[in-house]
Amino acid sequence: MLRRTLLAAAGSDRTRALVERSPGSRQVVKRYVAGPATDDAVAVADALIEDGLLATLDHLGEDTTDANQAILVKEAYLLLLERLAAAGLTPHAEVSVKLSAIGQSLSSDGEKIALEHAHAICEGAQRAGTTVTFDMEDHSTTDSTLKIVAELRRDYPWAGIVLQAYLRRTEADCKDFATPGSRVRLCKGAYREPESVAYQTTQDVDLSFVRCMRTLMAGEGYPMLATHDPRLIEIGGALAVRNGRGIGSYEFQMLFGVRPHEQKRLASAGERMRVYVPYGSEWYGYLMRRLAERPANLGFFARSLLSKD
Repeated sequence: MLRRTLLAAAGSDRTRALVERSPGSRQVVKRYVAGPATDDAVAVADALIEDGLLATLDHLGEDTTDANQAILVKEAYLLLLERLAAAGLTPHAEVSVKLSAIGQSLSSDGEKIALEHAHAICEGAQRAGTTVTFDMEDHSTTDSTLKIVAELRRDYPWAGIVLQAYLRRTEADCKDFATPGSRVRLCKGAYREPESVAYQTTQDVDLSFVRCMRTLMAGEGYPMLATHDPRLIEIGGALAVRNGRGIGSYEFQMLFGVRPHEQKRLASAGERMRVYVPYGSEWYGYLMRRLAERPANLGFFARSLLSKD
């Protein structure tokens, strides 16, 4: 019930205005978001890499309905890639992109525009010496996102895709993507979805995650296991051993600000550990979904909102 309430709040303009006006919200945002500017994102990536971690950077924003805004987001990614390359960070840092932020949601030629912008970002990443992973959003965009990424992979076979374990279709999608050269980030999923398309209980989502891990780890691609759950991390490691996967043939991923000590522990143990780092001013929807994934953070959030500091 709490998770559904938080996900509903993510789409509420009234709740958004209340949270954004609260001085205490800045403390919460700082914990989970690098900052509003490109330089903030580069600085956080640099610090993570110095600690032996990898990074993927996401320019916050989604559901863009203005063509000019979609262009601005594309240009923001190109600038970020240039800055990462100039700082010598691209061997260890990539970018994550939501297709709805670069035109997919436009009422006219949305897929075509998103593909053109995504192509430009991939070209910028290739020049910079790094990669791009395309985030998955709510289930209504899944087919479109898979179609666009399949098209991109003709020119950029390293283009990564995110698959969400809470969707009932994902186990089959994992089989389709467990192929040589593919890069798949497996996560649980963080959008409000109907029971007809998504598992609703934690147990069912976890079981689906394990089934999907088995498929990806037994396949010929590069699995990226995005979870903070100690049990799922342990199972992921066991599947790597069972399938003869050496270090470097898969990785774990976690969110910036969530279980940072565990991130460092895994990296110290020799695992490839990548941190998902969002930046930018459009942080509200992202924060609400993070709280929905981990309701234990809600108390921290509430105390921060009430603070006058």
